[in-house]
Amino acid sequence: MAAIGKRGAVTEAAGFNAEADVHSLREAMKGAGTNEEAITKVLAHRTNAQRQRIKEAYKQSVGKDLADDLSSELSGNFRCVVLGLLMLAPVYDAYELKTAIKGAGTEEACLIDILASRTNVEIKAINELYKKQHGKTLEDDVCGDTSGMFQRVLVSLLTAGRDESDKVDEAQAVLDAKDIYEAGEARWGTDEVKFLTVLCVRNRNHLLRVFQEYQKISGRDIEDSIKREMSGCLEEVFLAIVKCIRDKTAFFAERLYKSMKGLGTTDSVLIRIMVARAEIDMLDIKAQFLKLYGKTLYSFIKGDTSGDYRAILLQLSGGE
Repeated sequence: MAAIGKRGAVTEAAGFNAEADVHSLREAMKGAGTNEEAITKVLAHRTNAQRQRIKEAYKQSVGKDLADDLSSELSGNFRCVVLGLLMLAPVYDAYELKTAIKGAGTEEACLIDILASRTNVEIKAINELYKKQHGKTLEDDVCGDTSGMFQRVLVSLLTAGRDESDKVDEAQAVLDAKDIYEAGEARWGTDEVKFLTVLCVRNRNHLLRVFQEYQKISGRDIEDSIKREMSGCLEEVFLAIVKCIRDKTAFFAERLYKSMKGLGTTDSVLIRIMVARAEIDMLDIKAQFLKLYGKTLYSFIKGDTSGDYRAILLQLSGGE
């Protein structure tokens, strides 16, 4: 289970009554056409735990699966959001990863977004669920679909073995910074394994210290060096790891911004973050968005989406 934070925009509905919600949802799906507004009113204002109880109550009183019924009634991006909201956090992550891997081409952004930002406990839960649902490991699928150093970084993240203590070994931090410097800026070509060993294994406090030391030794920020030394998916995954170590909410704010700025919207990224972070740290993501871009997340979503899809995302963002 994802740690449900106290910084979510979606919080427990007071006076929650699963049976009453089931009635509202059944009414919304009755007859010709669907009342999407009524569906949003229920599902965007209940926590994941409450939605699970609605699913159980629906199955009890109707003898059918709520997700199946909604899936056949809805379409497009609105449907994607609703179905995502009905899944437990690790189930949703596993589903998104499977979707990113199957079919022609891989959505590397999804692999990076999820694996660089989840805790050890979250990654272990995703691994277990994935194996149960698909009969093979997520690592096997990732290996079948990626290659080279990028694959090795993902495999390392999938082991869920990052040190999660808060101990800083000063001498080791200096050594780590030196190792990365000598593996990159200080030589012709880049020894990416050194970057992997430090960035995928050490704990957050230790890495923040390493980044300070790195700046001293090289005169550059670690992110600048990664951009200079690497390219493509490898650059993206290392940057994501560094950004998540520094401030996960700023990382998600940037991903949301990039999913909407310019022509077109990368709906897969927008939906994934809005659904996955709604009740964990959405309030902090919103604050970071405003700080970084001078505009509210709400106004960005409003200007970039439309219809019922826009309405449900705006509710998940917690309003202006």
